[in-house]
Order: sequence, then C-alpha cells, then structure tokens
Amino acid sequence: MERVMKKTYKRLKGSKYLRQRLLLSTLSTTPIIISDIRPDDMPPGLRYYEVELLKLFELISDGCVIELHDTATKFKYIPGVLMGGRNLVHDCGKYRSLGYFLEPLIVLGLFGKKPLSIKLLGITNDSKDPSVDTFRSTTLPMLKRFGIPSEGLELKIECRGSPPNGGGEVVLKVPVVQSSLSAVTWTDEGMVKRIRGTTFSTRVSSQFENTMIHAARGIFNRLLPDVHIFTDHKAGVQAGKSPGYGISLVAETTTGCFISTDTAVFQAKWKDEDEYEDDEKKELTPPEDLGEQAASVLLGEVEQGGVVDSTHQFVFVLYGMVLLDNYFIK
Repeated sequence: MERVMKKTYKRLKGSKYLRQRLLLSTLSTTPIIISDIRPDDMPPGLRYYEVELLKLFELISDGCVIELHDTATKFKYIPGVLMGGRNLVHDCGKYRSLGYFLEPLIVLGLFGKKPLSIKLLGITNDSKDPSVDTFRSTTLPMLKRFGIPSEGLELKIECRGSPPNGGGEVVLKVPVVQSSLSAVTWTDEGMVKRIRGTTFSTRVSSQFENTMIHAARGIFNRLLPDVHIFTDHKAGVQAGKSPGYGISLVAETTTGCFISTDTAVFQAKWKDEDEYEDDEKKELTPPEDLGEQAASVLLGEVEQGGVVDSTHQFVFVLYGMVLLDNYFIK
C-alpha cells in the first residue's frame, strides 16, 4: 500500500506582507496557509490584484497548488517548481500598477529552470507603486551588484498605461542565475555625480513633459551641471486607455548607488481599496508643480543617506536573506 506523506504547512494570519510571504514560501518550497484575510471588511478576503498575483505565481511554476476559501478570507498555497519560460503573457488588471507585480517577479525569475520572458499588461505609472521607469533605471542596475549578469536582464516599455483603464504593456526578461549570488558589502553612498530622469505623458499635450523638465532642472542646476531628463510621449495605441503624465528621477553617486523617486498624475481616484474610477472633477497637480515636487523628494532621499532609497529597502533585505539561504516567513 502506497504511503502518502502528509504536508506540513506554515500557518499565517492577516493580509500584510502577502507578496513577501508568497515569495519566500516559493523560494523555500514551504507550503503555507494564510487565514483571517480582512474578515471584517466589505467585501472580505483577498483583493482582485492579490488574486492576479496568485495567478502570476501559478503561471511561472509547475505543480503549484492554490486553494481559495469560499469567501477568500483563507487560502492554501503549495509552491511548485519555478520554470520560467518564454513568450508568457499575464494581465495584471487595473487595480494596482505593474510595479506591484514586478518586485517579486524579478526575484522569482532568477531561480527558474529556464530564462523568463513575460509580457505584463496593465498600469505602468501611478502614485501608489514604483513605476516601470524606476525598475528600469534603478532596480535592475542595483541587482547587478549581486552578481546577476547584465546580459538577459531587461525591461522594455512598449505601451504606457495610466489609471483607471491602464492599457500599458511591458516585456520583462530575466536570466537564470547559474551560480550562487555574490555577497555585497555596501556602506558608502558617495556623492551625487549626475541626475537622470524620464517624463511621460499619455493622451495629454507633450508640452506637459517640457514643463516638468524645466521645473525640475530649475532646482537641480543649482547643485550640479550633469542633469539630463528625457521625454517619452506616447500617442495612439502606445498611450494606453487613460490620460496621465509623470516623472521619474534617479541620482547616481560616485560609488555606483542609484537613489530614485517617481510620481504620476491621472484623472482618477480610488473608488475603494481595490479599484480606480474616473473622476472628471479631480483637480490635477500642474506639471510645473509636479516637476518641482519630484525634484524636492529626490533631494530628500539623498539627504537621508544610505546606499538605497526607501523604495528599494525591501529588495536589499530580501537578497541578503537569499544569500544566507535562510528564508523567513513572518
């Protein structure tokens, strides 16, 4: 008679740190059960974007098992084998931007059986999650410090998508790590030697971008001369389905640190915790004010010190845990 091994689950409660829990569960091949997920909310349970995240984990894995409770206040997750793969497509929905999904996806892609090439559909820029520009200009260069090869690590923005209707498309390519990651001693933030940036605009005048650049440079040029901010105006299908504009900035230091910030403006508001909705009466931040605000926020990040900005602290700590082969799920 065949003996069936009983699985041991790590039991967790609440909705906090869901991405981190799923990510570390997958890397450590530890099955988990998460309960008491927003039991008192209306509606209770997982949000739409969290369900899309589970589908994304399932897409790039083989043998992954996900069992949802009827009210979605509890689910069981058994990690599968990370496979990676080419020409994958995943619609992330319209409830969180692609940055919410990219943070765990980049890490998972490194440990797949095959290199990962996936097209993500949805919102590329909003004011809640890191933009795709920040991932391209800051996150990917930072990961190379851990011994991840530059060849094959790429994020291409094919279409922009602003809330509430999205329409953005990006293609992420992640190589497989052939050997163990490199340990990093990273304590010297150095001095800022140059500032780079990108503005975007979708279904609004391209003049908005020039205004943001002029306002930001007006602050930066008092401090250093090497400032270049590029424009990325999209039209037609590449402009997505909703109007919006924004700016992403990164300060590069003499020791190779990248300190970033980004922000975006769009004609939408939060309907609830899940969803954007159109809001024609919403008063938008003028592009000049947006450029000045973004520049001030970046200078604030630099002033705080440190080799990474506040957005990338999670990534930095996570890689330290991976290097130690010690995956904590708290």
